[in-house]
This record gives sequence, C-alpha cells and structure tokens, in this order.
Amino acid sequence: MTTSGRMELVCPAGTPSALRAAVQAGADSVYCGFRDETNARNFPGLNFSPQELAEGARFAHAHGSKVLVAINTFARAGDTDPWRRAADTAASCGADAVIAADIAVLDHMATQHPETRLHLSVQAAAATPESIGFYADAFNVRRVVLPRVLSVQEIAALNRAIAVETEAFVFGGLCVMIEGRCYLSSYAAGRSPNLNGVCSPPERVSYDEDREGTAARLAGFTIDRYAPGEPAGYPTLCKGRFKAGDKAGYLFEDPVSLNAGGMIVAFKAAGVTALKIEGRQRGKGYVTEVVRAFRKAVDAAEQGEDATEIDNILAGLSEGGRQTTGAYRKTWR
Repeated sequence: MTTSGRMELVCPAGTPSALRAAVQAGADSVYCGFRDETNARNFPGLNFSPQELAEGARFAHAHGSKVLVAINTFARAGDTDPWRRAADTAASCGADAVIAADIAVLDHMATQHPETRLHLSVQAAAATPESIGFYADAFNVRRVVLPRVLSVQEIAALNRAIAVETEAFVFGGLCVMIEGRCYLSSYAAGRSPNLNGVCSPPERVSYDEDREGTAARLAGFTIDRYAPGEPAGYPTLCKGRFKAGDKAGYLFEDPVSLNAGGMIVAFKAAGVTALKIEGRQRGKGYVTEVVRAFRKAVDAAEQGEDATEIDNILAGLSEGGRQTTGAYRKTWR
C-alpha cells in the first residue's frame, strides 16, 4: 500500500481543553480516552467523561477534525464489560475511530459498531504482514499504529506488503512497550500499564531529599538520583539509572524524547498514512506549541520541502532537552 494523499497529523488530547487546543493548532485528528482503566493513560486529572467526549467530538467535527478514542488496554479475564461499555460509548459519542489492541474489544467493535473505523493500537505490537493481515481480515482493522522498533526502510517494505493504513509516532515519549518493561513497572508498583493504564502511578512516586541531592523513587525503589539543584525527572523504571559495580547508566532507555520531524518526507515516501504525536499527559500549552510546529512541518513536507528545522524548534520541549530519531534511522543490528 502507498500513500498518495495528504498525511494525517494525529495529536494528543488528555483533557477537553487540550482537545480544543490541538484542533485550533491544526490537528487533522485528536486521540483521547475515557476517565477509567480502558485507556493506557489512566491518570488523575486526565481523560474524558462521556459527555465531554461528545462535546469534544462536536467541536472537532465543526472545525474539520476527527476524534479517535483509545480503548487500548487489555480487558480482564471474566470482566470485559467496562471495555465493551467504553466501545459502545465511543461509538454513540460520534468517535470517528476506536484505537484498540484487545481482541475482545476489536471483535465487539467489528460486530456491534461496524460503521466506526477500527485502528490497531501500538499495544498490539503488530509489525509483520501476517499479523497485520490477521487483524484486517478478522476485524476489518483499517489502520495499524506501528511499534517504535522499525526503521523507515522496514516501514516502507511493510507498507508494500499490506493493504491497510499505517500510523507512525513522530514526537514525544519513546516507549517501546513490547519487551517487558511494562511488566517491571507492574511488579514494582502493583498496577499494570497494560491492564490498568497506569505506568508509575503517582501515588507510588516520591522524591526524597538529603545532602547528596534528590532520590526519585517508585514504590520505594530508587529509580534515579539527582545532584542538588538538578531538575528531577518523573521516575519510570524503563528510564531508571542503575549502578553495576562502579558504573552507573541507563540500562533500558535514556531519558530523551523522540523527534522524527526532520524525517517527514521520508515517512511519506515510505507510504505512511498518519503521523502521531505522543503526549496525553501534557498541558494545552505544550500541545499547542508542538501541534503548531508539526502542522507547519507536515504542510512543508507535502510540498516536498525539508522540515529539519523542527528539531531545533522543539528541542526545549524534549525530555531532558535531548532528542533522538530512535529506530527510524537504525544503523545497527
């Protein structure tokens, strides 16, 4: 499959105000979730009630934007009703698509709400023609959100072998999610990102100061230490700094942000349908600035122009002030 039309800019909305900000800044689509464990950003103060979602959908549609609802955690065995209800509510509120990974949710949407598009969440980690073909054939999935482990060349080869749209992350957290890190967080904090939608739940986070600086802890586990006056990051296990012998380093992942804004032309050439910005935990000021920058960059790329200046524009919004293109420019095996 190749992309001949304009690439879609898919933007985060953790709150109704962030949804409005994203739409007004130029989002083609916004994605959001309900205020419960059916979505993978289940944090206090975030997400939507059914009424807020319906109002948000009306606002977005009035401004020419679409609303995608993430129901992307995995249902509990024997208790799928909350996920089914979320799917029913999303459809009744006017969602343009539901983003899901659990087969029970996908089947419910396909059988009960066939008029609503289904997008396969990155949580499903589908990255082969066979796996994507299964979801397309079984549930009429129209788009797959690609895991952040593929190079652009691999994405291009994949797009040539499948008949559905692909969506690639282009900015924000570099969360791989398919190699056991979420299990570590679940073990430490007692709540699962994939089941409860909570990575490093706030009630288990603490910052303890002493003469040596600040220790950031998750459920009593020290995730990182910071010198006096050094900004302290949010303690997630996958971005923890660990010591082995006399060496300390980031075992799983450096605390940096993905920024592949300079690769938009390459994504289009690879057949990518949509570019996704991560950040439902961010405020409307962040959303406005990032979406506005990417709107300009995508429009330039559609004209064949280079958009590498976006790396400098958004450097200040990257975690730790550092950026990476992740696996997209993978040069190792």
